[in-house]
Amino acid sequence: MNNNSLKSPGQGWLIFFLLLAVAAAVAFVPAVNHNVADGMRSLASAKGTAAPANDQIGTIYDTLKYGRSIHILAMLLVGFGFLMVFVRKHGYSSITATFLAVSIALPLYMLVRSYGSGSFAASVINIDTLLLAEFAAASLLIAIGAPLGRLRMEQYFIMALLFVPVYMLNEWIILESGLLRGFLDTGGSVVIHAFGAYFGLGVVAGTLSRFQDKPGVESDAISNQFALLGSMILWLFWPSFTSALVAPERVVLTAINTIFALCGATVATYIFSRLIRGKIEIADIANAALAGGVAIGSTCNMTNPGYALCIGLMAGTLSTLGYTLIAPKVEQLIKGSDTCGVHNLHGMPGIFGGIAGIVVTGAAGVQLAGILITVALAFVGGKITGFILDLLGTKGVPYSDEEEFILSE
Repeated sequence: MNNNSLKSPGQGWLIFFLLLAVAAAVAFVPAVNHNVADGMRSLASAKGTAAPANDQIGTIYDTLKYGRSIHILAMLLVGFGFLMVFVRKHGYSSITATFLAVSIALPLYMLVRSYGSGSFAASVINIDTLLLAEFAAASLLIAIGAPLGRLRMEQYFIMALLFVPVYMLNEWIILESGLLRGFLDTGGSVVIHAFGAYFGLGVVAGTLSRFQDKPGVESDAISNQFALLGSMILWLFWPSFTSALVAPERVVLTAINTIFALCGATVATYIFSRLIRGKIEIADIANAALAGGVAIGSTCNMTNPGYALCIGLMAGTLSTLGYTLIAPKVEQLIKGSDTCGVHNLHGMPGIFGGIAGIVVTGAAGVQLAGILITVALAFVGGKITGFILDLLGTKGVPYSDEEEFILSE
């Protein structure tokens, strides 16, 4: 990010964003989009007729998935949004960036899928496609956490537009192309969490020196309490995230495993925060306590509660070590600052979760290949995105709302 700051996005960018939104709306119109047209015709043809038993069961399952999709939206908007409000003077920006990221990722993911072919195609009028789009939005929010506070709002917009296609490419390679048959990542430890984290690290890599003489991250009791609220929302709804697309008979097992992993991470975070720091750092509780949910994702529907609790304990320990000891070394390595510590919460626990899948599948080569491809593609994609964002300038006052928001006295 260069030293030339932009005082305002300019009307040109705003008009460009508006035209993109209008173009997306037109691209979803049935007269243009055959995928949407087919979905609407299917609904119309079923009106007034008695559905077969199998269709009725499918409708019940879809309704249950709809409930979980709303839980995930709560995680995206309220959970992630408030978790990122820990930056004291950046609250409006964090929440607005969250709104924008979700509002861009959901239709963009579904739009690209609607024009796909073969294994890449997916129906727009389908709850599974909506859930997959929500997963993409979650990964994007993770990525945004790395440069949080150092981008202007239009840069978050551009980052979202660039992130989603790269995410979809990796998702297709790992899960759908058939190149890595047997790769286990049901709840997205690798494809969602690790991908978002390393994409974000790619964006911030090499930018550390450009912000050394500018204000740093500040938090206070109020901003930390909002972050804790966001963390509790994420903790509360995480079982819906991991069980969103699992087989109905495994939903309960998945939920129990996820809760046990979160419990283990929370206990480990408390213990190691005390052991390492002497007193509890509330940022550890707000973040590392969630690491169990990240790490259990790969095996959430295949393992047992005892193993899940162990995964949570180890993930919480790893994440706390990340926040206390590992983060400074990573910062020196990539020469970039990770504002939210996404590497500590999503990167390392995500990789650990993927490796844990080896115990279940026995396919070490496939699991490790999937992890390496995801990390490499994410970091390279993030680095390219960071270069493009550099061309738009630098936020004049980092970690502050004052440039872009009307602030009350």
